[in-house]
Amino acid sequence: MHLDPFELHRPTSVDETVRLAGELAGRFDYLAGGTDLLPNYKMHINLRPHLVALEDVGELAGHSEGRLGAMCRLADLERDRDLAATWPALGEAVAEVATPLVRASGTVGGNLLVETRCFFFNQSYFWRASLGFCLKADGDRCHVVPQKETCYATFSGDLAPALLVADAEVEVAGAGGRRRMPLGELYDLAGDGIRRVRLAPGELLVAVHLPAAARGRQGRYLKLRVRPAYDFPELGVAVAGRWQPDGRVRELRLAVGGAEPHPRRFDELTAPLDGERLDDARRRELGEEVARRVRPVHNTFLLPDYRRKMIAVYVRRALADAEARAAG
Repeated sequence: MHLDPFELHRPTSVDETVRLAGELAGRFDYLAGGTDLLPNYKMHINLRPHLVALEDVGELAGHSEGRLGAMCRLADLERDRDLAATWPALGEAVAEVATPLVRASGTVGGNLLVETRCFFFNQSYFWRASLGFCLKADGDRCHVVPQKETCYATFSGDLAPALLVADAEVEVAGAGGRRRMPLGELYDLAGDGIRRVRLAPGELLVAVHLPAAARGRQGRYLKLRVRPAYDFPELGVAVAGRWQPDGRVRELRLAVGGAEPHPRRFDELTAPLDGERLDDARRRELGEEVARRVRPVHNTFLLPDYRRKMIAVYVRRALADAEARAAG
């Protein structure tokens, strides 16, 4: 496999990047670490004639306990023990991404915006051509759930669930200026699966902001995958919260990724638990209710029924582990 020719642009500021995005509208992709985009380009998936490289945009780099630049390398986060101590679920999620080599190139923004995955999408051009292509690339129908309106490819990032339970916000920049929104609002849960995020054309993810009010929550991230040393998540469960000395819950957050086209948080299930003590039966009940609300489809290696059952198991384990850590 080879890369087709493209023109590479190297802006050095956010303003220059946004200006380029306007000039190249509809004909470019942003290039961060390239660990997912470039393999897709080699398989001739949704090619663009222009790439806007972000590594020279200084404002996108670096991180602190309260801010993660969109171009911050995952390996830099992994080495920061203070960050992992402050945001335990995030530290675990970072360490679970692919391999050390991938984490050396992969970025925070790239993982949050990583392309969704599916048996029928992540294949060579010749494989896809023999099938007739799919709704997400070159075709007009979904092969997983046969119809022509919605793509069911699965969200494949690890960081989103861990950042959702930290109440993270994202900062984006575009032609209309800058804005911030809760991370959960970045993902278009009501969309068609192809337009996956609520970003205007050309808008750039600048940073992730972690609120001081959420620091000190104990957390856990658990990941299900076929090959523990490499694969994308078949399921990712993140939990974060506080527990009073008597074991009562405060500020519990729970998010799931890797099972549907978007990651999502389940506040409607966790908010009523404030002030409650969770025993194993209650944790099991909560896990089973989350599993009932999640709808995986058969577009990854593991069967949907198995993934749904493991949601209940991983929710129960993550809750128990987080509470045990909070108890010291």
